Amino acid sequence: MIKLLHSADWHLDAPMSGYDDATLAFLKQELLKIPEKIAALCKAENCQLLLLSGDLFDGPYTKETFTLVCKTLAELKIPVFISPGNHDYCRPGSVYLEEAWPENVHIFRHAAIESVTLPELDCKIYGTGFENMDCPGLLEGFCAEGGERWHIGVFHGDPTSASSDYCPITSQQLRQCGLDYMALGHIHKGGTIRSGEVLCAWPGCPMGKDFGECGDKGALVVTLDEGVHARFVALDTPRFFDLETDVGNDPEAAVAALLPPAQTNDFYRITLTGYAAPIDTAAICQSNTQVRSLILRDQTLPEMDLWSAVGEDTLEGTYFRLLHDSLDDSSEAYEKSVKLAARISRQILDGQEVKLP
Repeated sequence: MIKLLHSADWHLDAPMSGYDDATLAFLKQELLKIPEKIAALCKAENCQLLLLSGDLFDGPYTKETFTLVCKTLAELKIPVFISPGNHDYCRPGSVYLEEAWPENVHIFRHAAIESVTLPELDCKIYGTGFENMDCPGLLEGFCAEGGERWHIGVFHGDPTSASSDYCPITSQQLRQCGLDYMALGHIHKGGTIRSGEVLCAWPGCPMGKDFGECGDKGALVVTLDEGVHARFVALDTPRFFDLETDVGNDPEAAVAALLPPAQTNDFYRITLTGYAAPIDTAAICQSNTQVRSLILRDQTLPEMDLWSAVGEDTLEGTYFRLLHDSLDDSSEAYEKSVKLAARISRQILDGQEVKLP
């Protein structure tokens, strides 16, 4: 049996934009925690291998960041395999060509499939590395050879598009490659494909950097035994959530229902919909200081639009007039129900998505 950890797309030293200085400093600091988080997970899971499928760096790197990565990987004392990607490809000045790496780290520096045999694990590791920003498909005609029990690939590539500029990989190539596990990087949202006998997986990035990379982020713990199984493990990194809610009769309560009650370093962007009086979004943000970053986008419509058809001599006008007239001298609970009925009716007539409370 082999147990390995598969990670990719750290994008250390990434030039993030659109943030104030304090938020930018916080995100950069959190990015630099990724190597140690990956190493800690490796140790906790007793992994025998670490596969890093490219884009560990985001172009130019700093000496401090390299030293941090190098020290962390050396202390693992297990074989580490790196497949450079399109952001950290092997070019003059590359971190993979200019720096001295620990003995336990093997880097695939060429856009041609190479292999390394690990007799103690009865396996062979195959890999490639980008030499330019883009890379042609490299798996065509390839088939793993040798008497080892396990054949594992580590690539930076794109299994979602045969016309991709970033080492496209097709299902047919996977079926014919003879690998047991294909460890991919490049796509920041994790996923898997089973094609023939091979499990092809990509863990996604270990930390989102904006609202285009939402939700839990982490790494894959892979076990090769009777079969091959990959288990996603979320890392304790800041997350981004892009949400939407109908404010109903209580915008503050609608927002609070989407937020955690305890202090969090996660980032939230919530779009407010429905019909409402003007909303004081600044006040709602100030009452939710447990959230590091809360952005509210008010896309509600004025409540008066609910009753815009009341004066019309139509079936729609008659319907809304009857609802509106029933509000006179009604109880608070009844008024709430009537306004809810009006909102739902208005949304249906306007072709909007209806979300029941």
